[in-house]
Amino acid sequence: VQLVESGGGLVQPGGSLRLSCEASGFTLEYYAQAWFRQTPGKEREGVSTIGNGGGEAYYADAVKGRFTMSRDSAKNTAYLQMNNLQPEDTGVYYCASGRRPSWNVAHYDYWGQGTQVTVSS
Repeated sequence: VQLVESGGGLVQPGGSLRLSCEASGFTLEYYAQAWFRQTPGKEREGVSTIGNGGGEAYYADAVKGRFTMSRDSAKNTAYLQMNNLQPEDTGVYYCASGRRPSWNVAHYDYWGQGTQVTVSS
């Protein structure tokens, strides 16, 4: 069982990135999915989450209207489209799969290795 993230990098304020999270060893859509981010000295915080099988995605207030998560069942991959990025979005982004959509890290069983996103001019 593995989640592998990609797509991070350095971007200027106002720019966009799309993160990918490819699952192997299990079917992604059967699980709740989430994206979290973490900066040094801070706890991991939820960015977006969605239940198994689809439905409405939930977003942290800080990213509403700018970030969109999605899943491609054929590719067994989840995505996080991030637009209008700001310096405060800088951090390591993690994808996670678990039992139910939640902001609680303890509710997630599988985690990716993280991908760095840096927003700076």
